[in-house]
Amino acid sequence: MSLYLTVKTLHILSAAVLFGTGAGIAFFMFRSYFCKDSQGKLFVARNTVLADYLFTLPAAVFQPLSGIWLIFLAGYRWDSKWLVISYLLYLLIGLCWLPVVWIQIQLKQLLIVANTTHSPLPSHYQTLFHWWIALGVPAFISILVIFFLMVLKPV
Repeated sequence: MSLYLTVKTLHILSAAVLFGTGAGIAFFMFRSYFCKDSQGKLFVARNTVLADYLFTLPAAVFQPLSGIWLIFLAGYRWDSKWLVISYLLYLLIGLCWLPVVWIQIQLKQLLIVANTTHSPLPSHYQTLFHWWIALGVPAFISILVIFFLMVLKPV
């Protein structure tokens, strides 16, 4: 296999990890919002934060590195419209993801306190969760558009 195909395969696999982990985290975190069991919510929050560190972060770092490598290997123009849009969308995803990770950690901490003290969750929990959703939606849509751009490479 050529170097280009190897890098492209790794780029695609890391994109799948990024998308799959993000979709899985989103699904389970969103479902946990409606769960009455705060221990169940805490289990989901802890694993969400862990999954972000173990899977999302390495894939998020690898994506632009492998993307730059692919641009070089394939001879694409750095300023091609589809690439510039991809860069901007990836930046938007990062700007959404960083506060989302912080929010997930805050949600986890609120759940730890509530579980430890056997007290109800503060209203701040709902506010943070709504922000988590509001930031997650544009990030999720952006990654879908990037997949579209990477496959079709429109001029």
